[in-house]
Amino acid sequence: MKKKYTGLLYITPWLIGLIIFTIYPFIASFVLSFTDYKIIYQPKFVGFSNYIKMFHDQLFWTSMSASFKYVILTVPLKLIFALFIAMVLNFKLRGINFYRTAYYIPSILGGNVAVAVLWRFLFANNGLINQVLGVFGVGPVAWFSSEYPALFTISALRIWEFGSAMVIFLAGLKDIPQELYEAAAVDGATVTKIFFKITIPLLTPIIFFNLVMQIIHAFQEFNGPYLITGGGPLYKTYLFPLLIYDNAFKYFNMGYASSLSWILFVIIMIFTALVFRSSKYWVFYSDEGGAR
Repeated sequence: MKKKYTGLLYITPWLIGLIIFTIYPFIASFVLSFTDYKIIYQPKFVGFSNYIKMFHDQLFWTSMSASFKYVILTVPLKLIFALFIAMVLNFKLRGINFYRTAYYIPSILGGNVAVAVLWRFLFANNGLINQVLGVFGVGPVAWFSSEYPALFTISALRIWEFGSAMVIFLAGLKDIPQELYEAAAVDGATVTKIFFKITIPLLTPIIFFNLVMQIIHAFQEFNGPYLITGGGPLYKTYLFPLLIYDNAFKYFNMGYASSLSWILFVIIMIFTALVFRSSKYWVFYSDEGGAR
């Protein structure tokens, strides 16, 4: 019994942080989503007015569309790129630990404000990217003046932060028995066939995990669009978190911002549930007795 309370004592700081910074804001935002709350005034209960209002708000649909486009573009490309680099780093090469560390660093720095500002300068009209393109005779691209180039710039930043997904893929690759590759090679299987018949099926649990995590992170993306494009041009990169931020801290409409936050939460839950639902058709788990 004494050991039990000793353990609780050790995790008390974490429990306090969980209650104050997670559980309480979670419950408070739900309550405030049914109110008209302007911060300096007392919350006024308005029922479902905030939820009804958002469906008549054009910016709501614009930001929703931008977020869906961003997720559809970013998540698959990031997973593909992370898997490709993980497969390259899975080889036993000289100094491989240095390269693994170097490729992981962007995932640590990616959320940094300074990196987002640097990214904006890279894609400026006279930035490094346009200078490199100019060497090949390609005119300067107006990255921030039209929808898809602007969307690409903020997606590229997220894709560049592939380190965490890469490390997980690398751990999964190392867990695949080498005997399977050797047996396939003896049978004359090509590299492509080995990849699609052995590597991918045995990596599906890792792909599933990374897919869920990347969907969650992509829907919550804020730094990139806020600092690089500012939501432009014409709100084409105005992702949903920017709409929440503006209503909460620019217009001080905390009640409406809370309702938007809960809509985002529901959207993430729906996408996560769909991925979990579909996993029984494409995710294969292996045990000592083989795949099941």
